[in-house]
Amino acid sequence: MRVRNRKGATELLEANPQFVILKPEEAKGKWHEIFGNDHPIHIEVGSGKGAFITGMAKQNPDINYIGIDIQKSVLSYALDKVLEVDVPNIKLLWVDGDSLTNYFEDGEIDQLYLNFSDPWPKKRHEKRRLTYKSFLDTFKQILPEHGEIHFKTDNRGLFEYSLVSFSQYGMTLKGVWLDLHASDFEGNVMTEYEKKFSSKGQVIYRVEAQF
Repeated sequence: MRVRNRKGATELLEANPQFVILKPEEAKGKWHEIFGNDHPIHIEVGSGKGAFITGMAKQNPDINYIGIDIQKSVLSYALDKVLEVDVPNIKLLWVDGDSLTNYFEDGEIDQLYLNFSDPWPKKRHEKRRLTYKSFLDTFKQILPEHGEIHFKTDNRGLFEYSLVSFSQYGMTLKGVWLDLHASDFEGNVMTEYEKKFSSKGQVIYRVEAQF
């Protein structure tokens, strides 16, 4: 999700350390201590403006959620939603998805979400896709044995690529939805992109893949 630079984004993030972890390297191995409980920890890589992560946190108070985005302005909008919802089980990180092992110990995260990731459609950009094998290496390291990735997209090409990537990596496809909103799936929390695209009649794809 590309947005213009937001004036005051840095100041807003720095003013809310109860939600924004400003020195994430120091949090490695200490996430349960930071949340103040031993609840499962789920992360969303590429959290956008925060609709999904806040919705999930409200829906599941016994799960801790961490929203991650590389764009500072985008994360500041996510913080707006977090402040509005005001639930204690959310933290935000302004970091890159390919460096997660700097911020999480092996197996420290229980589940990972990828929602409407940039499809990077050109072949030369394949390594930038979040379901490329090098990213899967990183995700596998911070997830427990048999940890899961839950992936949603409106982009059929990226979805098909990801199914192949997961399978070639040796992951198990626990569930595949070729039209999520027409299915009987319960408890779906929509992202901003999902609301926009589905309102236009676009199909939403979903998969749950397990290491």
